[in-house]
Amino acid sequence: MITRLPGWVWPVAWLLAFDAGAVNAIGLLGAAHQAVSHLTGTTSLLATAVAAGKTAEIARYAGVALAFVAGAAISGAVIPGDPLHLGKRQSALLLGVAALMFAAQWHFANGGAAALHFAAAACGLQNAMTTSYSGAVVRTSHVSGMFTDVGIALGHVLRRAPVHPRRLLLCTVVIAGFFAGGLAAALAFARVGYAALSLPAALTTGLAIVNAVHVLRRRRL
Repeated sequence: MITRLPGWVWPVAWLLAFDAGAVNAIGLLGAAHQAVSHLTGTTSLLATAVAAGKTAEIARYAGVALAFVAGAAISGAVIPGDPLHLGKRQSALLLGVAALMFAAQWHFANGGAAALHFAAAACGLQNAMTTSYSGAVVRTSHVSGMFTDVGIALGHVLRRAPVHPRRLLLCTVVIAGFFAGGLAAALAFARVGYAALSLPAALTTGLAIVNAVHVLRRRRL
């Protein structure tokens, strides 16, 4: 599937990974200290909360997980049968991601309990979008799978087996984007607090506009 990915997927994957890395870093740096771009740690925390019978923590971790799934469900309901065919639906979803980020920012700044839910839903929505585009090859809200693929590639080198350079390059792009987003968000958070969420939200809005303009121009041809 990766050999069929169009050229626009690469910069978009980097940008969405950047956004997810930024949102996740802010979730970790904020008062809640909660990851929102993936559910591995959250699931473990939920299990430990259930074991300890901590009702408030159970509600918190379960809420984050459900919000992430809800965001992904929205994407699954909207993305067409041919996900690599760009259209106005993608712009609408990207604007939805941006709106969720702005909502998370407002709730974070005002101490709202729903902040984590909005942030997790935004990550779930955009991750499901890229997963649909690539046939599960590209996942932009977490990088565990990408690091695993890098390790596999290194193992192939050690045993002199073929390595897929495009796959390795894609992993590098996503990891670099996620890291850059986290770095930028950490620097911004130290200066402006939760307003740092405006950065990934604005970038996602810009991507939605670029896609909408591209679709409009293509239809006029």
